[in-house]
Amino acid sequence: MSRSEKLLARLLRKPKDFTFAELETLLLDLDFSLSAAGRTSGSAVRFIQRETGQVIRLHKPRPSPELKEYVIKYVIAQLKQGGYING
Repeated sequence: MSRSEKLLARLLRKPKDFTFAELETLLLDLDFSLSAAGRTSGSAVRFIQRETGQVIRLHKPRPSPELKEYVIKYVIAQLKQGGYING
């Protein structure tokens, strides 16, 4: 099982300790690129899939690195929409 497969399986379990760094690693492995909206974007980031142009927008969690449950559900829905997850 590859690193991205392990991270995807972990994401699908919706753990309370899934971090932004883990999400970033997973999405970069799926050929997304990380884009901030500019110098003044603050914590707003976009992950853009290089081939399809699919965009996943979210805010980096603060002060703790763990993602909120609604963010995890949103990312899972976006990955299903993009065909990265079956079901």
